[in-house]
Amino acid sequence: MPREFFRSDRVAAQVKRELAELLRTDFKDPQLGMVTLSDVEATRDMSLIKAYVSFLGSAETPQKCVKALNLHAPKIRYALSSRIRLRVMPELRFIYDDSIERGMKMEELLGGIKASQATPDDGEAKEETP
Repeated sequence: MPREFFRSDRVAAQVKRELAELLRTDFKDPQLGMVTLSDVEATRDMSLIKAYVSFLGSAETPQKCVKALNLHAPKIRYALSSRIRLRVMPELRFIYDDSIERGMKMEELLGGIKASQATPDDGEAKEETP
């Protein structure tokens, strides 16, 4: 019977919990604003962890915020290694997750379509037949 869950998936879930707590409590940077961790993926060989983040209330562009987080990645990785017991802690990379912005754009487009369908076309009056 094949396994349903890989070890890398379980480690990614644990890293997500611990990383969210670390970003919330220990690594606060006023320029970053509130950092939201949306997903964490680990490679099958456990050499790399990709953390997808978004920022709310940031004074900087998302690219600068991700760059700042990636500069702090070794410190965050060290803090994670004290919380999670692994033989080798995987390399940590932060990637900007723009799914919230894309969702808002889609909602705006769908709202525009819905509004255009609600108005009558070209003001033509429908004739009623007896």
